[in-house]
Amino acid sequence: MKEFVVIHDYLVSAEVVGDWDEQEDLAAERINEIYHTLYDLAEEDIPTEQLTGLLGLVWDNWIGQETLVELESEDIYDWCRHVLENRDQYLDT
Repeated sequence: MKEFVVIHDYLVSAEVVGDWDEQEDLAAERINEIYHTLYDLAEEDIPTEQLTGLLGLVWDNWIGQETLVELESEDIYDWCRHVLENRDQYLDT
């Protein structure tokens, strides 16, 4: 259930994202936007373990991507929608 997941436990600051050529704030902002969008798009009755598993994918998939700081909100929405619709591909369930 979605209400058992505290989204603030996942959010990051510029200090933890690593070196982004002085764009650490932007990288953190994008990562946090992905977390929030994924959480917001998830259905209210999503099993807690599924949601935490999907949120765990955000860091693993995006922190090393050079395109992270170039993402637009539409790109983030599309990625999150894709992950939710195809969660069986991403989760070991």
